[in-house]
Amino acid sequence: MTNQVNANIEPPQAVQILVVEDESIIARDIKDCLENLGYEVPAIATTGSEAINQATHLNPDLILMDIRLKGDMDGIQAAEQIWNRLQIPIVYATGFSDRPTLERAKLTRPFGYILKPIEERELYAAVETALHQYRANRDLQDREQWLSTVLRDIGDGVIVVDTQLKVCLMNLVAEALTGWRQNEAAGRNISEVFQVVHEHTQTELPNPVVAAIEQGRAANLPSNALLIPRDSVAIPIADTATPIRDGTGEITGAVVVFHDVTRRRLAEERELALQRAQQLETQMREIERLNQLKDDFLNTVSHELRTPLANMKMSIQMLEIVLSQGGVLQGEDSSARRTVKYLEILREQCNQELILVNDLLDLQRLNADTYSLAFSAITLQDWIPHIVENFQLRIQAGQQQLEMDIPESLPTLTSDMASLTRIVSELLNNACKYTPANEKITITVRLQPIQSIAAGNLKLPPEFSVPGVQISVCNSGVEIPEEALSQIFEPFYRIPNSDLRNQGGTGLGLALIRKLVDYLNGRITVESASRQTCFRIHLPITPLNAEPAP
Repeated sequence: MTNQVNANIEPPQAVQILVVEDESIIARDIKDCLENLGYEVPAIATTGSEAINQATHLNPDLILMDIRLKGDMDGIQAAEQIWNRLQIPIVYATGFSDRPTLERAKLTRPFGYILKPIEERELYAAVETALHQYRANRDLQDREQWLSTVLRDIGDGVIVVDTQLKVCLMNLVAEALTGWRQNEAAGRNISEVFQVVHEHTQTELPNPVVAAIEQGRAANLPSNALLIPRDSVAIPIADTATPIRDGTGEITGAVVVFHDVTRRRLAEERELALQRAQQLETQMREIERLNQLKDDFLNTVSHELRTPLANMKMSIQMLEIVLSQGGVLQGEDSSARRTVKYLEILREQCNQELILVNDLLDLQRLNADTYSLAFSAITLQDWIPHIVENFQLRIQAGQQQLEMDIPESLPTLTSDMASLTRIVSELLNNACKYTPANEKITITVRLQPIQSIAAGNLKLPPEFSVPGVQISVCNSGVEIPEEALSQIFEPFYRIPNSDLRNQGGTGLGLALIRKLVDYLNGRITVESASRQTCFRIHLPITPLNAEPAP
């Protein structure tokens, strides 16, 4: 062995090297050379078995292994067992460089070769290179292990693909979310393993991995993306796909990081529900305040509007008494006739204004849910004829015919008599007003279950029915245009082309009775065809609630 020690060489301290050499003289020379370089040689082994035992016992930093050893086990076989068991780096020393031997040696992943006769500089270079490579590989393995642990334990799903969009790696979370295991997904196209659709349209969304590779920048899915797992229900997710680049900046693949946002969505929905509840609470307080203001306003307006009209009506009556006592109204001259006419006009106009004010105020009370009801038992077969009596003279004067069809066996109806009287009277008033001479007005009452009642906030399902009655007021000789039927219950609506001057009215009557019918937990319908119009009132036999909603 050539001895060429360089004083500038400063090997690391406490590096132990096991020498495996079956030639004792060569072994001692190698030992002296290594120690001269500053390394420690704790032992020399001459056979493969001894090398394995010494390596297990001493656990050196490196082994300088002769390939050709005496006995049943050569250096390559011993090196393979030592590496598999102990992961100790090995440098082969040999006087042979034939290809078959080198090919066998490469399979054991050695960290270097040195040819005999060994020179000191070559030995130093081989040892230092092997130690540096071993440490570098160990650091790399530690880093890979650390990255694998992070990747395994991270809370997000991670999928790595190559430039061909083939899956290379998946962590456990990605396996759980997609339903694919790493060994099953490896080599498959990312679109097969990571399927995403639009939450509302269920149409497939472009895979962000494709965009990341093609555009060379990060890409994201929209906020309404759903992941379709292999054998499970869709999961709302958020994700980021980023291209992977090598040291030269070339794109070598992409990584997609995604996570389940179900909990976040639930938290957002709870927060939104809480905000809506707070808003509703605020709105309810404001509605209560406005309702109170409305009630106060209605009370004030009711007094302020009715008082002057009542005074006017009383003044007209007093004026008639005074003029009658003075004999002015009994005269036959033109002055007396004009006075009587003017008084009639005053009285009629005052009554119309009083009716209008009452209708407006009642309509507002119904809308504000401040209209009061007093339920009582009503015998329809006695009550309806009593209402009709008030219209008999008017019907005769209009040369109209009246028919009533009211069975005697009708059950007692429980309702608000004042409201019901107003409803039927308004319908009879309209019938008398619009029925031509020699035509017929018909009032019919029938028992009929009510299957759909809309009483303000009270809604019954279609399959729900209650015992009820149907009161129909029909008149012949007149027909309401089809386009007007849908608006006929709107406030102030007047049928086009009707004779407003002769018939009068404000268009509030039908709007008011519809509100009253709703308030009584009933409903009103209208049909008009073949020169006949029918209004039908559907009411429950007994009230569905003591205080109907508006």
